[in-house]
Order: sequence, then C-alpha cells, then structure tokens
Amino acid sequence: MSELGILVLNSGSSSIKFSSFRATASEKTELFDGAVDGIGTANGSFHVKGTNGEKLVESAPQVPNREAAFKLIAEALQKPPFPKPDAIGHRVVAGGPHLRDHQRITPEVLAELERSVAFAPLHNPSAIYIIHRLQELFPGVPNFVCFDSAFHQTIPEVAARFAIPQTYFEQGVRRYGAHGISCESTMYQLGLDIPNRLIIAHLGNGCSATAVKDGKSVDTSMGLTPTGGIISGTRTGDIDPGVLLYILRELKAEDGAASLSRDQAADALEKLVNRKSGMLGTSEGLSDMRDLRSAVQKGNPFASMAVGQFIYVLRKFIGAYTAVLGGLDAVVFTGGIGEHDVSTREEVCAGLESLGIVLDPARNQSPQKDPRGLASISSDASAVKVLVVPAKEDLMIASHVYTLLNA
Repeated sequence: MSELGILVLNSGSSSIKFSSFRATASEKTELFDGAVDGIGTANGSFHVKGTNGEKLVESAPQVPNREAAFKLIAEALQKPPFPKPDAIGHRVVAGGPHLRDHQRITPEVLAELERSVAFAPLHNPSAIYIIHRLQELFPGVPNFVCFDSAFHQTIPEVAARFAIPQTYFEQGVRRYGAHGISCESTMYQLGLDIPNRLIIAHLGNGCSATAVKDGKSVDTSMGLTPTGGIISGTRTGDIDPGVLLYILRELKAEDGAASLSRDQAADALEKLVNRKSGMLGTSEGLSDMRDLRSAVQKGNPFASMAVGQFIYVLRKFIGAYTAVLGGLDAVVFTGGIGEHDVSTREEVCAGLESLGIVLDPARNQSPQKDPRGLASISSDASAVKVLVVPAKEDLMIASHVYTLLNA
C-alpha cells in the first residue's frame, strides 16, 4: 500500500488526543491534530488544528466524562475536512502479561485488554471505550494497539521483579513501565545521535524517568501501573506500603468495617492514590504545573511543598539511574512540563554538577531548536548533554500502524 490515511487516538488520564496522518513507507505527514483536555474538571477545552497550525475548532465546553469528550471528537471526525481513515491506531499503557507487542486488534485482543484493566486503571478503561466506539463509528476499518510497555520489555528481571512471593510474578505482577511510546519518539528523533547512557524524563500530568543503555530500556520509574515512580499531578508515585495499609485501615474505620467490602475498600484506596494524591494532594487542590507555579509566586506554602517534592524526587531518580547506567551521557526533557516549564528544568538540574550536568541559563530560558526540532540547553562546559525533545507519540503510533498493516 503506497499511501494510507491513519487516525491516531491517544487517551490519557484527563485528556483524549487525536491526529490524522497521510502515511507512506518513507514519510508520515500530519494533517491535523486535536485534543479534549480537562476531562472531569471545570476547565474543559476542545481544539483542532490543521497542517499549518490554523485553528479548525476551538471551544471551552463542559467535559464531565470520557463519553462527553469522545462525542465531541466523533462529531468532528465525521465532518469535512477530516478524511475517513484507512486504519486506526490506539495508545494503550499496558496489556498485562499476555499482550506485549504492538498488534492488530482482534476480538481476542480486545477481550484480553478488558481483562488487563488493573495494569493501568487510569488509562486503559478510556482506551478500551474509545476502541469500541471507533469500531462502531468506522466499521470495517482495522484498529491497532500500540503499548507503552513494549519499549520496556528489555528491562532485566532483577529490575522488573518486585520482592514479593513468586506466585505473584507468575500472575504477571511485575514492572511494565509506561511512556514507552514517548521514549521511542525520543530515540527516533535523536536518530544516529543516541547517547550510550541516556535518561529520558517524560514530565506531564503523569511523570516518569527511564534509563536507556545502548538504545534499550534498562529501568523505568513506573511499575506495575503508572501510579508508581515520580510524583505526578494526582498520583502518589513511590510510597511506603505501610502507608497504604494505614490508610486502608483508616478507610475501614471511617466507613464502618462491617459495611465496607473488599472491593469498596480497594476502590476507595485506588481513588486516593491515583486521583487525590501527588501534587494535587500536597498542594490542597492544584495538579497543573502552571497553576502551581502561579500559586508559588503568590506565596502559597502548600504549592511550594508540592513543587519541591516533585523536583526532589525527579533529581533522586536521575542520580539513581546514573548509577544504574554506570555514568551518564545525556538527559532528555520531554512531555508538557519537560518541554515548556523553564523553572522545572532549571531546578531539577541545579546541584547535579557532580554528575556532570551544567545547564546554560540563557539556552534553558529560550531553547533554540535545530532542524529536527530538538534543543540543547546544557552549557558548553557540561559533560552531560541536556536536551529538550518534543514528545511525538502520535507519529510513532502512525509509523507502527503503517508497518503492521503492510507486514
């Protein structure tokens, strides 16, 4: 097939992004991209941009849930100038122990995805819902799934296993990681310039760090689910299991031990660690870094603590992964915060001179992109390169879909 129209859906914990590509074997050209943001908040937005950046749609609707979000997207996709797709690609965080590679969606694959919701409870239900709806919207069009966890299959077992009985590992309880498609995007954009020892910091509403050695993932901060690792907008990140046991007992005490079932307790705990914690929990209500920075400037001590925790934990992971890699050649900042928040990059790198990281303040303030769209923000004296790389997950998904469809 010489040319294909590929639609890409990328559902996050509070957003649904979508884009359309004209794809050939040698080139993937984006025709338009859009997103519904702020799902479940008071700050919903819907926008669609064309090839040259022209605004095709821009509104601020109420988006109480994913059903309302998808309805906006479905209505847009059925009107000009949006072409009917030849194939559709979906980002899914993890497919559990039985779905490891990017592949075409069959009824059996979809059934296995539905059995694997526990491996990404914030993301997979939305992705599965969208798959069903798009199969109805475009009957007969092949759908494909691309897993974030696929990139992390090279993590050695010593890093992938948790220190719990073997029976759980056999059930698939292990480190799967996330943001793998973003990592693939970084590798793709670096091309022949991939450093031997690289740390990729994907920072957005969800945040992760990945250690890459000789082009392969050797460790990543997110674990069985995207809840672990670095503090995120609403997720705890790594936490003492004893804290969870304490909270679980408190939940029972608050709601009545006799009336709170096991599933109710698990649901309440899941809501707490995934939707009410992280920077939102520490700051007493703020999860967006832009809002947090504004609150810090106004002297809000809770916002200052939330940002301080986030920076501290990320710096700690960079130090740990430098040890895992046996040294460090480059750090990449990507994702919404990584690409756009000057202060985060500055604060994370401050004090890491002992690792060879020296930021150039002027370059960090105004990153100058090279022809590939990448920007170096490290000092000429820095032993470690510090780069800002745009996350192009949709491009990678379109590329995978084209390859799979022509395989």
